[in-house]
Amino acid sequence: MRFIFLMTLGLKAWLLTARTPFLPLSAILVCVGASLAGYEGFFNLSHFLLALAGLLLAHVSVNTLNEYFDYKSGVDLHTVKTPFSGGSGVLPAGLLKSSSVLRLGLASFILASAVGVYFLAAVGWMLLPILLLGGFFTLLYSNFLARVMAGEVSAGLGMGALPVLGAYYVHTGFYSLNAFLTAVPSGILVFNLLLLNEFPDVEADLKGGRRNLVTAFGRRKAAMIYSASTLTVYLFIVLCVFQGLFPASTLLALLTLPFALKAMAGSLRNYGSLEKLVPALKANVVVVLATQGLLAVGYLAAALAGLGGLF
Repeated sequence: MRFIFLMTLGLKAWLLTARTPFLPLSAILVCVGASLAGYEGFFNLSHFLLALAGLLLAHVSVNTLNEYFDYKSGVDLHTVKTPFSGGSGVLPAGLLKSSSVLRLGLASFILASAVGVYFLAAVGWMLLPILLLGGFFTLLYSNFLARVMAGEVSAGLGMGALPVLGAYYVHTGFYSLNAFLTAVPSGILVFNLLLLNEFPDVEADLKGGRRNLVTAFGRRKAAMIYSASTLTVYLFIVLCVFQGLFPASTLLALLTLPFALKAMAGSLRNYGSLEKLVPALKANVVVVLATQGLLAVGYLAAALAGLGGLF
């Protein structure tokens, strides 16, 4: 019984370190790119599954490397944990060795890179810039980019816009204007995900040498930036629909607007109170995941209705 208990505890520690509750973001990003490709008449099931595996591995890599470097820099020793920020707490609690977490991060990165190499050979070399940028953001986010005011932008690109473009390219073998436009909401939303999650960690980030929009401008101005960029996502989708660039069914993404308003109001009113800010953090996660998911559903619905080229 003790052996089973220890095994369960160890597995839980590894899952926490990989931050598995956040991994659905990767699946949704792959679905956004694939649904647009399907809408335009391109879909390869094996490429979809392999892209999903590759992005999940990359996501695990950036999460575990973030755990390692935040522990080594001392950030995780001062954070106030919430369900949405503050790290897993595994390393400060001594549940795993930091060297083991580092090895998992590097191993996941190598496996993700192998998937990328396959796609380079199977689909085309135009994927290379996305892979190089993605690798750069993965390896340098925690120990460099997050310290030089580039954390939010690198997250928005590396775990937002670029995966959508890559997930589209592995089906089509080319990029299109609509692919770049569809990647914009994902980029902004993931930018916002990190931005709002930084609010509880301001003091810890300053002690650990991190520089980001919240530490630089303060919570109040950062809340204004967050609110403006959130509204931009919805306005951008509406504009693209009215310009005939997105199918009308992608307006389904606007269904998350009530959650967005809750997150914006909460951040603007309660930016100084961690306890009161938590509902806004929760609403923001819903906005980030559901808005992109509904965008993917919108493209799929348009394809099924015969407006696209999948059938």
